[in-house]
Amino acid sequence: MEITCINCPVGCRMEVEVSGGEVLSVTGNACRRGEVYARQECVAPLRMVTAVIPVSGSVMPLSVKTRTPIPKALIGECMGALSALRVSAPVAAGSVVLPDVCGTGVDIIATKSVSRNA
Repeated sequence: MEITCINCPVGCRMEVEVSGGEVLSVTGNACRRGEVYARQECVAPLRMVTAVIPVSGSVMPLSVKTRTPIPKALIGECMGALSALRVSAPVAAGSVVLPDVCGTGVDIIATKSVSRNA
């Protein structure tokens, strides 16, 4: 399979040979990071999740993200958990608004502060 590395602006086009859920070879990468990315992406892809959720007590919504990437297969479940989440103002940037999302061990954190409306 052919993939494009997204680790740096070079965007190496890599050929990845996969058999039985195992990466056999990676070619076309200019650096080691490309090989690491290709091996992870072809066997167990991970993604950062970002979203915006409403905040009780504020007209401003809250932008949130996963602290680290989660398995791509869990994005839908993660978004469902976020849609059910209820937070109240004030919320500080960097605070955990949902710990251990979907049993991944990854927290959802606020990416900005939201204060209570007067």
